Amino acid sequence: MSQWKVGQINVKVGYTPAPQAKPAAPAGRNPEADRARLQAIQAAAQTRDFPRAAAMAEEAFKDGLFHPMVLNLAALKAEQEGRFEDALAVLGRAVEIAPQDLGARNALGLVLSRLERHPEALAAFESVIALQPEFAGAHCARGATLEAMGRLKEAEAAYNRALELEPENLGATQGLANLLSRRGAHAQARPLAEAVLEAEPNFPDAVMVLAAADAAEGHGERAKGRLELLVGDERLTPHQRALAQGQLGDVLDTMDLPAEAFAAYAACNMGLWRAYAPVHGQGASALDFARAMIAELDQIPPDAWTSSPAQAPGDGPKTHVFLLGFPRSGTTLLEQVLASHPDVEALEERETLVDAQRAFQMQPSDLARLARASEAELAPLRAAYWERVRANGANPAGKVFVDKHPLHTFRLPLILKLFPDAKILFARRDPRDVVLSCYRRRFAMSGSAYQLLTLPGAAGYYDAAMRLADKLGPAMGPRTLVVRHEGLVADFDKAVGEVVDFLGLPWADSMRNFADKARDRAVATPSGAQLSRGLSAEGVGAWRRYREQLAPALPTLAPWVAEYGYDPE
Repeated sequence: MSQWKVGQINVKVGYTPAPQAKPAAPAGRNPEADRARLQAIQAAAQTRDFPRAAAMAEEAFKDGLFHPMVLNLAALKAEQEGRFEDALAVLGRAVEIAPQDLGARNALGLVLSRLERHPEALAAFESVIALQPEFAGAHCARGATLEAMGRLKEAEAAYNRALELEPENLGATQGLANLLSRRGAHAQARPLAEAVLEAEPNFPDAVMVLAAADAAEGHGERAKGRLELLVGDERLTPHQRALAQGQLGDVLDTMDLPAEAFAAYAACNMGLWRAYAPVHGQGASALDFARAMIAELDQIPPDAWTSSPAQAPGDGPKTHVFLLGFPRSGTTLLEQVLASHPDVEALEERETLVDAQRAFQMQPSDLARLARASEAELAPLRAAYWERVRANGANPAGKVFVDKHPLHTFRLPLILKLFPDAKILFARRDPRDVVLSCYRRRFAMSGSAYQLLTLPGAAGYYDAAMRLADKLGPAMGPRTLVVRHEGLVADFDKAVGEVVDFLGLPWADSMRNFADKARDRAVATPSGAQLSRGLSAEGVGAWRRYREQLAPALPTLAPWVAEYGYDPE
C-alpha cells in the first residue's frame, strides 16, 4: 500500500519468492552457479533489500537465468523505472514457465493496469483468483480494474469480497471509500478514508475522499488545506498530482474563487496532457479525425444516409433509442430520468458500436464505403451490436432501450446506416457551459478526452461534433428530438413529458425520483455525485463566472450560441 505508483487505486501486492523453488538447468548452464545466484537474490529479497534484489535479478535475467523469482524481480525493476513494456515481456515469460505462479500473474495485471489496458488486466486478476480464490489482493486489484472500466457495481462486490477475506485490506477499504464518494455518500466514505490515512498518512485517494466530504459539508478551507498539502507531496506520480490539482479547482470553485479555481484546473489538465502525450499526443488527433470525417461527408449525397427500416431481432426492444450530444450536455441526467421508467432499459456509455467502427470507421475515407454498404455487410454488424448490448448486462427485449453515449454523435453515420428505424435523443446545452464543464472534469482518458484538456481543443471538438450532426440533419430528420438541458431543469415535467411522448411511453411518476435510481445504479460518469442530489440548476450559466478565462474558446462557440438561441451575454 505504501507504494503509491500502482494505478489510481493503489494496491501493490509484492512478490515473495518461494524458498522451495528450484531453477531449471538448460543445456550449457552451470546448475550450481545458478543456484548460488538465486540464493543470493533470495537473501536480499528476504531482508527486504528489494532494490538490490531487483538489480541482481535483472542481471541474472540478462544472463539467461529464467527462474520465476528472477523474472518477477526483474519485472519489478523495469516497472519502477517506467519501462512497462519491458516489464510485461518479462512477466509474460514468467507466466509461461510457471503458470501456477500467483506473483507473476498478479504483477502482470498490475502492470497492465498501469498501462490502462484494463480488459487485459481484468483477465490477469481473474486468472489469479481462479488459481487461488482466497487471495484478497487479487480481488482488490480486480475491483480497482472494474472501477476504472466504469463497472462500479461489480467493483463494489470485488472490494467487499477482498474485505471478507482480509478485513484489514487497505486497498479494498479505499476502493469502497472511492465508490461512496463518487455517489455523493460522503458521510459513509469519510470513516473508511480516515482508516486508510491512519495507516498511510497523506495517501492520495484517501485525502481526496476526505476533501470531497469537507467541501460537501461546507468546509472549503479544510478541503483546500488537505489538497494543497497533498499536491506538495513528492511521492505523488504526475497523474496523481494532476488529479489532486483538479479537485483543488473544484474546491476553489465552491469557495467562489473562479480565477484561482481555473488556475488549478489548468495545472491539472497540463499535467494530464503531458502524462498522456506519448499515447494520445502523437499523430492525427481525434479532432483531426472528426474534421476529416466532415470533409468526407461533403462528398457523399445526403440521401445515402437514409435507408429502409431493418428487421429487428426477435428478442429485440419495443423501441430502440440512441441518446447522444456531447459530453457534459445533459445526457447522463436524461438517461437516469428515463432509466427510472419501468418500461425502459438503459445502458450507460458502453462501446456497443465497436465492431461497426472497426469495419467502417477506422479511417475517415471509410465513410464512402459505409454509404454504399449492402445489407449483407451491415447485418452481421447489427447482430454484433446486440451481442455487445447483452454482454454489457442490458436486457432490451420488449422494452424501450436507450443506448446512451454522448460521443455517439461522431458515430452517427454508423447509427443511421445500421439502425434506420432507431430514434435519436440529442441533448443540447449552452455551448459555453458545455466546454467549461468538459475542461473542469476529469474523464477516463481516451483520444476524445485528450481533446478536452485544452480550451481550444475542447471548443474545436465541440464545433466538430455539431458540424457533423448538422451535416447529417436531413437524415436524422423526424426521428430526432432535441432535448434542451436548461428546459429540463426549468420545467422537468414539461420537458420529460415531451420525451416520453416522442418515445411512445406513458408518464411514470418514478421518473421524478431519478436520484434514487442514480444512487442504486452507481453512475460511472463525472455526473454521478451531482445526480445523487437530484435536479439542480447550479451549472446553468456557470460560464459567466469564467468569462475572462474562456475567452480563447468563445469565438469558436459563438456561431452555435447564436444558432441555438442562447443569450450572447
